[in-house]
Amino acid sequence: MRIRIVDAFTDRPFSGNPAGVLLLTGAQAFPDDTWLQNVALEVNHAETAFAHPLPEGAEADWALRWFTPATEVAMCGHATLATAHVLHTTGAHEGPVRFATRSGVLVATPAGDGSVTLDFPTAPLTRVDPPDGLAEALGTDPLTVLDTGPNVGDLLVEVADEKTVHGLAPDLKALAAHSERGVIATARAEDPARGYDFVSRCFFPNVGIDEDPVTGSAHTALAPFWSERLGRAGLTGLQASARSGRVRTELRGDRTLLTGSAVTVIEGDLLA
Repeated sequence: MRIRIVDAFTDRPFSGNPAGVLLLTGAQAFPDDTWLQNVALEVNHAETAFAHPLPEGAEADWALRWFTPATEVAMCGHATLATAHVLHTTGAHEGPVRFATRSGVLVATPAGDGSVTLDFPTAPLTRVDPPDGLAEALGTDPLTVLDTGPNVGDLLVEVADEKTVHGLAPDLKALAAHSERGVIATARAEDPARGYDFVSRCFFPNVGIDEDPVTGSAHTALAPFWSERLGRAGLTGLQASARSGRVRTELRGDRTLLTGSAVTVIEGDLLA
């Protein structure tokens, strides 16, 4: 079968967040979980997406699952964007595509400029006290700490400023003790004239990802947090990893729209 590596939330190769994508065309079910996990480990990117078409009349068009090199996850934005990009650029699906996932039915809608908008559930945010040791693990004092709910599974941590976000060098082993998946560190943009409203970095040691380059699911928590602070439903976030990428967000109550582009950089045959 064909396997592709797609850079998501970017319009340039070798930036954004790379994901493996396998379309299991003609499949009636997913292969054995061990095989799926082994492929994801072999690809060794933050996520590998596996999708197969569903029969006419089903609740969705394609079934979709996501695996890190270490485990399956409940929700992934960049690998969903990458999968939608492959479906549309190869002609495997036209127009909006509905994905049946562990997080419910997620819809990806392509635009004429090549971007894709994802319709994801908004993360429920609950303010919590900073856990003991979090400041030491992260390397800075948190201003605000919120739990992001079961689909995202992170702590959302507001820090002093954008410079602090860029300079973080956390103790990842210590950080792993504080949440199910990891920690989202964020701050308001120093200069919105640069084209983004807030900045973030995401550290996910509990799923085998030290730092994720650009995280769609994290923006389902970042969008409501910053929309309330900044008083606007539509925002742009910069994820300030080494590869970097931007996510346009629009808060619609219990749903969040995430918009970005993608580029296929590698295509080949999976022989195993």
